[in-house]
Amino acid sequence: MIHERKHRLVRPAAVLAVLTIAVAVGPVRAAEPTSVPEASAQDSAGRTLLLGMAEFMARAPAMSVTMRSSYDAIQADGQRIEFGERRRILMQRPDKLRVDVERSDGERGTVVFDGRWITAFKPAENVYARVEKPGTLDQALVYMVRDLRATLPLARMFTTGFPVDLDKRATSVTLVEECSLFDVPTDHVAVRSAEVDLQIWIARGPEPLPRRVVITYKNAPGEPQFRADLTHWSVTAKLDAASFAFVPPAGAEQVMYLAPRPPADVPAGSTGEQR
Repeated sequence: MIHERKHRLVRPAAVLAVLTIAVAVGPVRAAEPTSVPEASAQDSAGRTLLLGMAEFMARAPAMSVTMRSSYDAIQADGQRIEFGERRRILMQRPDKLRVDVERSDGERGTVVFDGRWITAFKPAENVYARVEKPGTLDQALVYMVRDLRATLPLARMFTTGFPVDLDKRATSVTLVEECSLFDVPTDHVAVRSAEVDLQIWIARGPEPLPRRVVITYKNAPGEPQFRADLTHWSVTAKLDAASFAFVPPAGAEQVMYLAPRPPADVPAGSTGEQR
C-alpha cells in the first residue's frame, strides 16, 4: 500500500550535490531535442556561476525563503508516487533558525534553534520536544540531520561550508542557458556528482539566489527525483528576534525527543539531508 511505503521513505532533504532538468512536451508532439552546450566550453562559466551563488549564500548574515518541494516515492511495484511539502525558512547567523512546514497530507510542524535549544513542535497533537545543543547554525544543522535524523531539505545550502563542499562534490558543471520563466532572469546550470545529477536555476544580478532545484538520485532504484521552487527570498541584516523564540502554546505537553531509526532498506550513510 502507498501509505505503508510512504512511512518507510527517506524524505529528500538538504542538498549539496548536483541537479537536472525536465523536458517539455507540446500538446501535439514532443518538443524537438535541445542540445546542451559542450561541457568543455561551458564548464568554467557554469562553475563560476554555481560557486558565486554558494559564496553569496554563505556570506549572507540572514535569509528568509519559501520552499515548495516534491519528491518521488518509488513503490514496491515500481510505481512512482509524488509527495510534497511547503516550508518557510528563516535563518540568522551565527546561531538562529526557524522552519515551518506543511506536508501534502496537511500535517504541520515547526523546528526552532535559538542558539542553545533545538525545539520541534507538532501542533496537531500540541506536543513539543527539546534538545539542548549550544553552538552555531552550522553545528545545529549537522546535528539535526545526522543525529536527530530530521528532514531538512537543502540544509547544506544554508551552511558556511556550502561553497567548499559544492566545489568538492561537483565532478562537472555545465551552463545550459539563460532562462526567462521565473520572476527574474536566471542561469540554468547542470551539475553532476558521483551520487546525483543536479539542476539549479540561479538568479542573475546582485543577489544570485537559487529559484529552482532538481536532484536526480541516479544510483537509487527507479532514479527518484527531488524538486524545489524557492520564492519570496529576502536577504536582510537582522530578523525579528521573536521569530526564533519558542513559547509553548497553552496546554502543550513536552515529550522526549526520539530520533527515528533509518529503515532497513536505506543505504548506510543516508540521512534526511540527501546528498
